[in-house]
Amino acid sequence: MAKLSTELEKYFWSEDRSSDVKLGDILELTGERIFGFLLVILSLPSALPVPAPGYSTPFGILIFLLAVQMIAGSKIPWLPEKMKKGSMKLETVQKFIKAGNPWLKRIEAITRPRMTYICTSVPGRVIIGVAICLMAISMMIPIPGTNTLPAIGIFITAFGLQEDDGFISLAGLVVCVIAGILSTSIIMAVIWGGSSLLDMIKESLGR
Repeated sequence: MAKLSTELEKYFWSEDRSSDVKLGDILELTGERIFGFLLVILSLPSALPVPAPGYSTPFGILIFLLAVQMIAGSKIPWLPEKMKKGSMKLETVQKFIKAGNPWLKRIEAITRPRMTYICTSVPGRVIIGVAICLMAISMMIPIPGTNTLPAIGIFITAFGLQEDDGFISLAGLVVCVIAGILSTSIIMAVIWGGSSLLDMIKESLGR
């Protein structure tokens, strides 16, 4: 099976595409690794240090729906037809892929099937699904600081999932835990006032 980075380059540059890319079109690439692939693609825009205004909330909703289905044990995800028909400009998608592919290739260089039970067993997929659900909720919250790190956690976890690399997925889950702690502190700071953990880290680094 071809590497994800290779498939993305071929799909979005080597083949003729319309000016709009629909989510339903992207499903053509998934094959047997559909959950991991979709989660990687949907988390990528928010995980990159590239402005992606307006994408975190709708993509967070899609990620949440996929994660819930993983927890329920679904093998093939269901998405509303309206969401499948949702589209982005081809040049926008290409911009995200161009920025993200170097990182994909770095991760692909160190991934291989190992500790596969984490990605394939029912308990493992439930744990991964719960973690991704929580990160997706954080992505939906329109508060600065609650989107990027959770998306990175989803991206790493999902990449391990689609490559059957439990070690990478575990690393992603660690990022999810850190992201959850930071997001919770930011939300509490917004609601009750005071400094968030992220503010404290910034102040500490500033010194």
